[in-house]
Amino acid sequence: MTFRTLLTVTGPNHGEGDLKLAASLCEQIGAHLSVLVLELAAPPSGGEYAAVVSPAWLEERQAELKRLRKRTSDVAALLSQSAVSADLSDDYPDTAWADEVIGRRARYADLTILGPDLLTSHRLKDKVIQGALFSSGKPVLLVPDGARPTLKPKRVLAAWDARLESSRAVRESLDLLKGAEEVRLVIVDPIEDEYHHGAEPGADAATYLARHGVKITVDRLPSSNHSVAGVLRQHAVDVAADLLVMGAYGHSRLRERIFGGVTRSMLEEPSLPVLMAR
Repeated sequence: MTFRTLLTVTGPNHGEGDLKLAASLCEQIGAHLSVLVLELAAPPSGGEYAAVVSPAWLEERQAELKRLRKRTSDVAALLSQSAVSADLSDDYPDTAWADEVIGRRARYADLTILGPDLLTSHRLKDKVIQGALFSSGKPVLLVPDGARPTLKPKRVLAAWDARLESSRAVRESLDLLKGAEEVRLVIVDPIEDEYHHGAEPGADAATYLARHGVKITVDRLPSSNHSVAGVLRQHAVDVAADLLVMGAYGHSRLRERIFGGVTRSMLEEPSLPVLMAR
């Protein structure tokens, strides 16, 4: 799909890096920038449903609201100096409802950008990922520190496992794939049967993409006792990929949390910009 609105989320203790990154991506493709400033409300010291509200907790909430107003004002000043079309909103949700608040906001954007500041924020990172991936129906772009993100990539790695999530990731990134000089559809340890990858793993997906004008190559790789995430990271280095496209949480979140998984590994250690969809 075509990205016309990009959303980024920022907190009171973040710098300008993520905002400038998102603005530069908007400028690159002529998109609108939507910014959500978020402060998570501290729960009462006696528990969320405590009968007695302590004065210290009320003071803490006032301090949080003050930080939120200050951050919103600073972001507004920064956006006023940018040539990019932009809108700004803020919210002060309880932690338990933050992912739903973020998800609702992300429904009105085509892509949510998670920059280095957010990815290192233990307080906001998980909430933004959960809200954007599970409550919006839209993709996210992870941009690790030191990466050079672009929404006009020349070389793209598309991780394919024949699941619904990888199909959605390919569909959501179709405009990026069509504009790339080279797209490599990567299948790790393919299973050749009708319930998985078919008699020729990757052939159906490659044909679908080729009909859209994507310059596609299928790479079938063995894991050789390495993790799938590790194989994808190394292959991205080997082919000098600008972007990795992949589905998120093909297994349940609980299973990934307990046993690990490709999504969890990429969320914790992205080595290049990663576009995820679910």
